[in-house]
Amino acid sequence: MSSSMPLDEQLALIKRGAESLLVEDELIAKLKLGRPLRVKAGFDPTAPDLHLGHTVLINKLKVFQELGHHVIFLIGDFTGMIGDPSGKSATRPPLTREQVLANAETYKEQVFKILDPQKTEIAFNSNWLSQLTPVDFIRLASSYTVARMLEREDFHNRYTSQQPIAIHEFLYPLVQGYDSVALKADIELGGTDQTFNLLMGRELQRHYGQEPQCVLTLPLLEGLDGIKKMSKSLGNYVGIQEAPGAMYTKILSMPDELIWRYYELLSFRSMNEIARLQREMSEGRNPRDIKIELAEELIARFHGAEAAASAHKSAGNRLLEGELPEDLPEIEVKAETDLPVGALLNRAGLVKNAAAARNMLEAGSVRVDGEVVGKDFICKLGAEYVCQAGKKNFARIKVLA
Repeated sequence: MSSSMPLDEQLALIKRGAESLLVEDELIAKLKLGRPLRVKAGFDPTAPDLHLGHTVLINKLKVFQELGHHVIFLIGDFTGMIGDPSGKSATRPPLTREQVLANAETYKEQVFKILDPQKTEIAFNSNWLSQLTPVDFIRLASSYTVARMLEREDFHNRYTSQQPIAIHEFLYPLVQGYDSVALKADIELGGTDQTFNLLMGRELQRHYGQEPQCVLTLPLLEGLDGIKKMSKSLGNYVGIQEAPGAMYTKILSMPDELIWRYYELLSFRSMNEIARLQREMSEGRNPRDIKIELAEELIARFHGAEAAASAHKSAGNRLLEGELPEDLPEIEVKAETDLPVGALLNRAGLVKNAAAARNMLEAGSVRVDGEVVGKDFICKLGAEYVCQAGKKNFARIKVLA
C-alpha cells in the first residue's frame, strides 16, 4: 500500500470495520494535502498483556502506516495514574508510577508484533503533561464546563444515581484531549467508548488554535462468549502472548456468529478474500475450517509461520478436561468419506457403540482439539484430531482414505 493509491481505495481501507468517521470531508481534505498525516492512538498501560481486542486499534494503525502516514503509539503513563473513567460505574483506582512503567515496557514489545518499529513513534504523555504547571491545569480546566462533562453518559449515570465522581476524573478527558494538542494530531483512533474523549481533542485543538483532528472510532471486539466485550477479567479473551496451542483452541471455540466480525476486524485479508470464504461457508464448507484459517493467520502474526503450522498439534497436546497421558494413543481410522465425529469415535474404539457416542455428544462430553463439539461436527479425510470422550478416553486419530 502507499499514498499513491486512489483516494476512494484509501478511504475504504481506513473505514473498514470502523464505527464512525468524524468528519469524513475533513479527512478527505487532509489526505489530499499529500503529506503524511499524524495518526494517534492512545493506550493506558493498565494491564501488562494485550489481547485481540486491543489489536483492533493497532491493526488500523498498521493500515495508516502502510498508506505512508506517521503513526504515534501513545502510552498514557500519565493518564494511567488518573484512571480512565470510561464506562465505569465507580471511581477507578489509579495505578502507581511503578505499575504504569512496568506495563508500558511490555506494551512496547507487543505492539511491534503488528507495527513496523522503524516507522512507529512511541510517545509517553508524561513528557508534556508532567511539565504543565498548576496554572496550566487551571487554564486547561477552564476550557470546559461541568455541565458539558455531565453530558458524558457514564458521568451522567453516576451523577443521577448518586454514585461518587471524583474531581480528578474530570481531568481525564481534558488531558487526553490535550495529548492531541501536544502531538498536533491530524486523526485520532479509539474505541466507541472513547468517543467523548476523542471529541474533546477536537475542541481543545480549536481552543489552542490548531486545525481539529478527525476522529475514527472502532467497535469494541466481542469476546469468545459472543456477548460481552473481550476482557481478561471476564475470561473471554485471547491474549497475543498466549501459547500457539492455546490461541488455536480459543479461536476455534468462538461461536460461528462471530466469524466474520473477527475476520473484518482482526484479519489482514482483503474484503474480497473474506467474501470468498463467506460464499464457501454458505455452500457447505465447515465453519471450523474457516476458523482454523483465521487462527493460523493470527498465530503466524504473533508467533511466526512455523508455530502456526504446528498449532493444531500443540492444541491437541494441551490439557483438555483432564491430564493428557504421556503415551497418548495414536489411532488410524480408514474411511471412504468425511465422518461425523460420533462415527469416528466409534470406529476408533473410544466409545462402546454408536449409542454411547450419541449420549456423550448430547451431554457435551466430547472434545476435539480441546473444543466441545456436537453431533454435527465433521471429521475430514486426511486430517488429524486429538479426541476426548469423557474424562479418561483420549487418542490422536488420523482419518485415512
